[in-house]
Amino acid sequence: MAMALETPGLLSLAAGFTDNKTLPVGEVRTAVEELAQQPGEPEYLQYGTNRGRPGLRRLLAERLAALEPGLAVEALDAGMMVTNGSQQALYLAMQVLCDPGDIVLVDRPSYFVFLEMLTGLGVQARSLPLDGDGRIDGEALRRLLADMEARGETKRLKAVYFVSYFSNPSARSLAEVEKTVLAEVLAERGLTIPVLEDAAYRDLYYRQPYAARSVLTLPAWQAFPKLYLATLTKSFATGLKVGYGFCSDRAWLDKMLHVKGHHDFGTANFNQAVFERVIGDGGFEAQLARIRPAYEAKMRSLHGTLEAEGLPALGWRWAEPTGGLYLWLEAPRALDTGMNSEFCHACVREGVLYVPGDLCFGDDAPRHFARLSFGVLGGDELIQAARRFVTVARRFA
Repeated sequence: MAMALETPGLLSLAAGFTDNKTLPVGEVRTAVEELAQQPGEPEYLQYGTNRGRPGLRRLLAERLAALEPGLAVEALDAGMMVTNGSQQALYLAMQVLCDPGDIVLVDRPSYFVFLEMLTGLGVQARSLPLDGDGRIDGEALRRLLADMEARGETKRLKAVYFVSYFSNPSARSLAEVEKTVLAEVLAERGLTIPVLEDAAYRDLYYRQPYAARSVLTLPAWQAFPKLYLATLTKSFATGLKVGYGFCSDRAWLDKMLHVKGHHDFGTANFNQAVFERVIGDGGFEAQLARIRPAYEAKMRSLHGTLEAEGLPALGWRWAEPTGGLYLWLEAPRALDTGMNSEFCHACVREGVLYVPGDLCFGDDAPRHFARLSFGVLGGDELIQAARRFVTVARRFA
């Protein structure tokens, strides 16, 4: 992010920023004016509660209940906490669950900021094995867990984490059958460990939501402690930094809230009040309706330029996503695209930046992947960035 902001002329396909031109200035202005004009004391400028504004929690519980039929709004509200983006919730969860040397199972590839967090806490990330189609491989997972048990490692296995909808970095979504297989294999080994489902991009589909239930309603996960995470920042305004989580286990939730109280005494009350307004009056849904086609158009601009410039003919491949903010590119296996690779340095010299894919793996990291983000750049900039990227790829073909 710093390089993207501080290097003149550098076009960043790396930082996961959102689109500046579609930020909801009108909705925020209306919400702030309504808050300022409401009678009584301006409580929205005072400290809030550690768990979050009751009105906002209720609205979030109602939105989640609409996504997951069968869940009661009252039960969701009781387990809801509002955080400084979903990133804080991830940190709180890991801080109370793990000690240095513990192990967390992660998706492959996975959210690289979460992986960096684990490293900072001294926690090991162990990747969930995939089959030839890139789906979670139940049999390979059974072998992995058996090997871990033989080495005495399963007693240090404290959680499983995955990004389930239009993932960062791969843009793929987990099918219900994958989630179910994962739960069944863990249960077979007696490992009903906490599960963290990161649904940060669930709202950012282009045309149709991804039709898969979360761990909250899939029967195979019923016995597991569950933390479902989402954010309002990627889908509305990143600068407001408000996320939320629903935790099914009261003791786990209480521990996270205890630590959160030491962090911040509660997420910014004013920001929460703004969200309470925009969700309650329909502004949030209006913003989603605005950005979904905008992000699809930006994706097609980047995707189409990479294809038109001949990147597939150079041996690169990727899937066209149906939601999210990323393209996940696989280079020819012999090409090193890693952080300190000549390819990466050549791209910076050419004026384009990407996220090296080796950062996105918990273990056994391949070095021929790249994540390209199309969130912040405009259409013409995306075309130029794609051309710069392909120019470098030709040199290394």
